[in-house]
Amino acid sequence: MTPLLKAIEDYLSLRRTLGYKLKDPGTYLHDFVSFLQRQGVDYVTTEMALRWAMQPANAQPAHWAARLRAVRLFAQHHCASDPRTEVPPLGLLPHRPRRKQPYIYSAKEIRRLMAAARALSPSTTGLRPWTYSTLLGLLAVTGLRVGEALRLNRDDWDLTQGVLTIRHTKFNKTRVIPVHLTTQRALRDYARRRDRIHSRPKTPSFFVSERGTRVEHSCVSRTFYKLSRKVGLRGPTDHHGPRLHDFRHAFAVRTVLRWYREGVDVEPRMPVLSTYLGHGHVSDTYWYLSSVPELLSLAASRLERPRGWHLP
Repeated sequence: MTPLLKAIEDYLSLRRTLGYKLKDPGTYLHDFVSFLQRQGVDYVTTEMALRWAMQPANAQPAHWAARLRAVRLFAQHHCASDPRTEVPPLGLLPHRPRRKQPYIYSAKEIRRLMAAARALSPSTTGLRPWTYSTLLGLLAVTGLRVGEALRLNRDDWDLTQGVLTIRHTKFNKTRVIPVHLTTQRALRDYARRRDRIHSRPKTPSFFVSERGTRVEHSCVSRTFYKLSRKVGLRGPTDHHGPRLHDFRHAFAVRTVLRWYREGVDVEPRMPVLSTYLGHGHVSDTYWYLSSVPELLSLAASRLERPRGWHLP
């Protein structure tokens, strides 16, 4: 192992202990070292970093920027150990990532999707319609990431306390979220049905497939596309449209809208919502305000109130 590769391994290990997963940056940095070795260079230079980052030539600027950013962050760390290290300056490959415009599901659309899920062909055991309808309902009322919901195990559901434990999320965090009584009842009904069909579990997973295994993300995505076409949220041949992740956006937006309409002081509650959603920064939660015109209007109306106005 070369000294530079050893330094990269130590850097990645350090940051991962801090909770960063670094899947793509880790791949980028190993590829960068290989590139330097082919060039006969054993330290980071701005020229080499830029040449490497702009590969392949037909890639999107966002991809180039992400590659260069991975090298820049490592170089900032490594320059204290190797003074030959050049830190690529900001602005070489400028790219401001664009967030996808979220689709805010209405309550009616969510009910239609869940009804379509319950009408799915039951295959062999009859569990499939209930797995998908319960999963979609849980995403809608909790704002969980799809991966978080699929990673739930039976032991993560506390029937006594009415809470879900969400483990190993972004930044390797674990959080506990309370769920409404109606959600508890729906989860309990699903669990009973699941355990009656699969009395000898093959997996600790809460949501299981017809075969009794953990439900795969790819299967959920394919099924959701079919359901969204069936209820008219996508055209028959559309490759773009409302996403599973938009359940999360819709949950956050509905929550903030309800606070505004109830006259609640929203700002102190945003960190609570951010924690519930498992966001790394409250700024990620505030982005929802700027993505929905109705929220912007409600927020602006608060600013226009006379000085001295206060909430009851």
